[in-house]
Amino acid sequence: MKLILNKKPQNPTIIQGFPSVGLVSTLTTKFLLDHLDVEEIGHIESEEILPLTAIHNSKVINPITIFYNKKYNLIIVQSLTEVNGHEWQLAETMLDLAKSVSAKEIVVIESIPSQTQEIHLSYFSNKNKLQIKPVEEGIVMGTTAALLLKAKSFPVTCIFAEAHSQFPDSESAAKVVECLDNYLKMKLDFKPLLDQAKEFEMKLKEMIQKQQSSIARSAKTLQQKEDVAYIG
Repeated sequence: MKLILNKKPQNPTIIQGFPSVGLVSTLTTKFLLDHLDVEEIGHIESEEILPLTAIHNSKVINPITIFYNKKYNLIIVQSLTEVNGHEWQLAETMLDLAKSVSAKEIVVIESIPSQTQEIHLSYFSNKNKLQIKPVEEGIVMGTTAALLLKAKSFPVTCIFAEAHSQFPDSESAAKVVECLDNYLKMKLDFKPLLDQAKEFEMKLKEMIQKQQSSIARSAKTLQQKEDVAYIG
């Protein structure tokens, strides 16, 4: 993997988000990019990861892009693609990024499948304390695990958010934004994400109701055909 930086702000906090359960990290980083004044300062490239891009404002977006917010001295790493099979390389590249800008800390956004309707957050940090439940026992995999194993003495904080894996979980992302807001003192309004979650939930319920109605109609039609065939 190759790290390309056009600008090197000093002593920032790095927020890292890669696609995960419920796309929580993706939704969170997108929300931050949409609500903070950011500039693109670089990207991470590799011919080994899935070639995926997006076009935004008539511009091709790199699969893993690095943005900077001056007000809060934040570097935000947004990924459009999964990096399965290259977790060790990515962790090493993230640490190279942190060292090149003398970062204070890397904050990792990670999500795990929710076993209940309620959404809970927890965290692990090798340096700082957050106002949510700490993880004392658990298994960590993927890029987050590789980063924790390679970081050693470098400050890394992982925020684990429970999420519903069947669909993009905006509610879980909103809770992560609220947590980041309290931790980094950004004064962000996470209400738009909650509104988005409610809107999505309503659309999902309507879609399920339509599917159920369609299934019921199909079953009734099939039963009518069977009755006709039986009478004949």
